[in-house]
Amino acid sequence: MSGDTVECFNCGHANPSWAQVCRQCGFALQPGGRPSGGPRGIFPTDQASLISIGATLGAIVLAIGLGIFFAGLLPPAPNVALETPSPSPSPTTLPSVSVAPSAAESVAPSVAATPALPGTITFGTGLNVETREVTNPTATFVAGTGFAHSIRLTQTFAVNTIQEEITRVADGTVVQTREKGSVQVTPSATIAGFTAGVDTTKLIEGWGTGEFVMRVYRGVELLAEGHFTLS
Repeated sequence: MSGDTVECFNCGHANPSWAQVCRQCGFALQPGGRPSGGPRGIFPTDQASLISIGATLGAIVLAIGLGIFFAGLLPPAPNVALETPSPSPSPTTLPSVSVAPSAAESVAPSVAATPALPGTITFGTGLNVETREVTNPTATFVAGTGFAHSIRLTQTFAVNTIQEEITRVADGTVVQTREKGSVQVTPSATIAGFTAGVDTTKLIEGWGTGEFVMRVYRGVELLAEGHFTLS
């Protein structure tokens, strides 16, 4: 026995000097102390030791229970392999190819240009007999006015006679045939002028009103063409 500890007289275990009974076997160490009724052996049987061991075991059990409880509250970790979408390959854009039309498809039907006529016709209400040019040029005539026209070529007439044909545009009626419209010209001249000899009142009575076209021929060749209106 030392000042800090006291050895059990029964089992020799060192106990604190203030211990009433041996912590190893429960044997009374102090006068008046009573040995515990529990079995004697290597396990402590005194009340203080049992309380301490019980508290330790209870804390362990409580910690395990709390761990299980909180583990049940946490959501399961997501399966990354299942939820992560695999990248889909982006569609490959192929360059567009312009197909040039074949020669047979791209060839538009050609339109033959109308050849220019060698002469022109000018209309007016009067005529200069020296120059054979019209006076008061106009293409619209009313009743009671004069009617004259001149024909100018880029070449000489080269004939003594030309023919004038007049057609009403609205219905295509020929109001003056080429045979009735035959007039004399100077073969070496490039210009010729004529008057109707009557005012437009007579022309309107015979031809009616509307738009008309005059065509001048040299044989079968069309020399000039001009439009005028009677109203």
